Amino acid sequence: MNTTLLITLLVVSSLLELLVLGGVLFFYLRLKRSEKLMNTLQENQEALLARIEMNARLEQDVVSSFAQRQTELGELNGKLEERAQALRRLLEQAEGITRSPQFLREVILNGRRKGHSIQQIARKAGISVDEVELILTQNPPEE
Repeated sequence: MNTTLLITLLVVSSLLELLVLGGVLFFYLRLKRSEKLMNTLQENQEALLARIEMNARLEQDVVSSFAQRQTELGELNGKLEERAQALRRLLEQAEGITRSPQFLREVILNGRRKGHSIQQIARKAGISVDEVELILTQNPPEE
């Protein structure tokens, strides 16, 4: 009986050792799988951080480009304002010239030389027919 008990104990302890060994193997495989998963997560995190860093650089480039464009637009706006003022001055000068008596006299005399009627000349010059006739009588046609 001692032998059977001994054999039974030996078989039971061997089975327990096999169970413990199986458990260790099972936990080892799970540990390896978890380690692989952790490595994958870490790689994904590094890739994500790299993309975030690239996005941050792109955003910084866009912001600096926007600021530069704003500065350029401000300069262009100033130049446009200067041009607009210069054009207004030129228009005022041109209006002053077109209303000068000498200019009107030249317009009337040129119209007469071209063979336009007094009514046509008056309409183009923006003055009355009487004023046109007065200027024409003061300046007889040259032959």
